[in-house]
Amino acid sequence: MRVMSDLIIETRSGWTQITLNRPERRNALNTALLGNLAETFRVLALDDGCRAVLLAGAGGHFAAGADIGEIEHKTRSEGEADPRKAHWASIRAFPKPMIAAVDGFCLGGGFELALMADMIVAGETARFGLPETGLGLIPGAGGGQRLLALAGRARASRMVLLGEIIDARLAESWGLVGWLVEGSALPEAERLADLVAKRAPLALAAAKAALVAGEEDPGSLDRERALFERLLDSADKVEGIAAFRSKRQAEFSGK
Repeated sequence: MRVMSDLIIETRSGWTQITLNRPERRNALNTALLGNLAETFRVLALDDGCRAVLLAGAGGHFAAGADIGEIEHKTRSEGEADPRKAHWASIRAFPKPMIAAVDGFCLGGGFELALMADMIVAGETARFGLPETGLGLIPGAGGGQRLLALAGRARASRMVLLGEIIDARLAESWGLVGWLVEGSALPEAERLADLVAKRAPLALAAAKAALVAGEEDPGSLDRERALFERLLDSADKVEGIAAFRSKRQAEFSGK
């Protein structure tokens, strides 16, 4: 086991478990954590002993979103040059199967991370959502497009436009998660990691590449990110985050 400041990395028989380890912040994905995660995926992509990755969160939650403090004062020009874009791209480029074990909050950037997984196991406490429009923003890492592909426009609109947070049972019925379990998601995710690690590595990589290519339109992902960056300079973003911090209803002006 290797423990970093914000990640726990455990090598198993044929697969690796990565645990997001900022439990005091419900594993919020700040830039440092995302960078460490991307680098870990880059290393594991070249490790022949790792045939799959299981991604989980410490402290009863998967990840409660991005770190609001990093976004609060970020401008559009800073968003365009944000290193997080490269980190997200590295994670998405991981060529081996990724399994997400989701318990507790899986919101915003945390949900976008889970949507990059090839298989999602949801525990009974799992809650999924993309609440960014309440902050004057939109999903910035492709979450809206991936949700649209999985759940369809009507359901994606509920989660993106209204910021609706759904429970594990509804997520399963919408096809967002492949397995719904009682208790924690981790034991079932470990079982699946054991199973997939026994299959042919070249075939798994080819199958994943084909599935990702069939699901994603790079142009749509780029457009979503560009729209996110434009909103970073808006007065509504400032108001949305201020309202979130003071736990009051935001008063948006459309500017």
